[in-house]
Amino acid sequence: MSRERDADKIELSWDLPHPPEKVWRALTEPALVAQWLLPTDMELKPGRPFRFRGEPNPLWDGVVRSEVLELEPGRRLAYTWVAGGPVGLDSRVTWTLTPIRGGTRLSLEHAGFKAGNGPAFQGARAGWNRNVGERMAAALAAMD
Repeated sequence: MSRERDADKIELSWDLPHPPEKVWRALTEPALVAQWLLPTDMELKPGRPFRFRGEPNPLWDGVVRSEVLELEPGRRLAYTWVAGGPVGLDSRVTWTLTPIRGGTRLSLEHAGFKAGNGPAFQGARAGWNRNVGERMAAALAAMD
């Protein structure tokens, strides 16, 4: 589900049939994050920089530079999302987990898009839908 209230942010949410603890693991354990998003050296320490790495393309250098900004274990995680390349993007990703009957509502806010970030905005919206809606769902289903 997607709601675009402002052109500077993406808001998405998914109702997942898994408990919050399991969804939290998928968001925070590097081996699991690599299954649905990108390989990362993420360590859950506020202020600690980390990176996501992927295949470069003409609009992106293949590296997302991040830093943990907020951490409420099992409930909320926020980090910077700074992507290099011709388009460039200096933004913030915030995940919120809410227990619901039968699972977890996972909400995402990706904020900080500016004029000229149209390709990044479109790519991020499609990527989050694919990576969370399809790839994370598969990773969660495969977890013990």
